[in-house]
Amino acid sequence: MKIPLYQIDAFSSRVFGGNPAAVCPLDAWLPDATMQSIGLENNLSETAFIVPQGSEYGIRWFTPACEVDLCGHATLASGYAVFKILEPSRTSVTFSSKSGPLQVSKLDETVVLNFPARPGVPCDPPAGLLEAINVRPETVLKAVDYMAVFKSEAEVRALKPDMAKLASIDDVRAFICTAPGVDSDFVSRFFAPKQGIPEDPVTGSAHCTLIPYWSKRLGRNPLRALQLSARGGELYCEDLGERVGIAGRAALYLEGAIHV
Repeated sequence: MKIPLYQIDAFSSRVFGGNPAAVCPLDAWLPDATMQSIGLENNLSETAFIVPQGSEYGIRWFTPACEVDLCGHATLASGYAVFKILEPSRTSVTFSSKSGPLQVSKLDETVVLNFPARPGVPCDPPAGLLEAINVRPETVLKAVDYMAVFKSEAEVRALKPDMAKLASIDDVRAFICTAPGVDSDFVSRFFAPKQGIPEDPVTGSAHCTLIPYWSKRLGRNPLRALQLSARGGELYCEDLGERVGIAGRAALYLEGAIHV
């Protein structure tokens, strides 16, 4: 079987920036084990598989280690693939996912995601978190991930977490670290060692928790965010109440085929 593959750098206007995702258009879902093997073989933080469903698409996402229920950068990359390659006449598409319908639209050269909001609830730091990050945050919130809020961008940039200790905290999937930005409204980093991703370059789904928090705290909407990974990423964010808007650019890096 020959499967098309597009590798797209999401949340960046240039290749070698943002977060690379593989997008594999299919006629029908492959066995889960095959999709997981492709995710491992690709060795990117996410591989997205999309399947036509009437006039729209189904979408599933696989890290090298597991399937996830929501992924922002690979959804943005999938929207880019639809708008630029598969159906260039389209300006909007809805992906059916394990997190419900995800509307994606094209606005000039920007791809806009409409995702569910996942606001965090203040909580005590879980056992092991402070030892893992070795810096005490101002506050900690819990949603799908733990979110540690720090005083400054410099603190977030300097973090060197112990990945083994983070992976031992077993009641969430991952960890967001965030602070007010110097040249942006807020900054973040995202660590998901249990999912095979020590540090994710740019994480759209984390902004489902970041956007409600910073919009309320700063009294500002929309917002501009930066993710402070080595590759870096820029996101344009909007608090829509029960939903959030997450927008960014993308660049096609690779076009090829998988033989399985």
